[in-house]
Amino acid sequence: MYRAGSIRVCVFLREEERGEERVEKEKQVIAIDGPVGAGKSTLARLLAHRLGLLYIDTGAMYRALAWLVRKRGIDPTDQEAVEALSARCRLRFVQGEETCLWVEEECLSMLQLRTEDLGQLASQISVYPGVREALVRKQREMALEAGGVVMEGRDIGTVVLPEAPIKFYLEASVEERARRKYEQLRQAGKAVDLATISAEIQARDQRDRSRALSPLRAAPDAIRIDTTKLTIDEALHLMLEQVRSCGRQDG
Repeated sequence: MYRAGSIRVCVFLREEERGEERVEKEKQVIAIDGPVGAGKSTLARLLAHRLGLLYIDTGAMYRALAWLVRKRGIDPTDQEAVEALSARCRLRFVQGEETCLWVEEECLSMLQLRTEDLGQLASQISVYPGVREALVRKQREMALEAGGVVMEGRDIGTVVLPEAPIKFYLEASVEERARRKYEQLRQAGKAVDLATISAEIQARDQRDRSRALSPLRAAPDAIRIDTTKLTIDEALHLMLEQVRSCGRQDG
């Protein structure tokens, strides 16, 4: 279980022969939160790679549970059955060239989990208190068991790992987030409308920020980065600089 004081205070970096950065101490935790489209998944994955830490996409865990609900033929409106499944199911991240999430005895890629139907089903079952309690518990256990982790979601720094030594809150304008989603879907060959995507993002923001259980908000000590006008490389550079700064202050 997660306990106060069980996670160390800061991250120390050193240069390796390949020029990549790795943390020297174990049990280092970086929490990344923010609204949809702010760049959390991309930047969390890149940051974890640069620091040699395990990358955990908590949203993928809800999608994995949705996948399992569908596979087992469970009625998603049966709250008791879904909550029971969330408590007993086994989820485990494995990181190689691509991150893989083991769901019971099957390994699912992030691409397999990022489908529209799984996203909708995950949104439906994530409102159940028992589901959130079970997955938050699993997320905390993963952070403690890993040799270091970058965990991203919408309530990591406020609920899941409030004592994480480094917290980031990524944000961007609705217009920019809609544009990113539009380009992503268009490149996938899907017919999309920018105005519709923008409206959907605003509605999602409202739901995430107003929900009673674990609403989306920045932790008081989170480092806020607006990615609206930043490239991926620029945003990653800012995050790495903050991690280095933490190491210098603690050292």
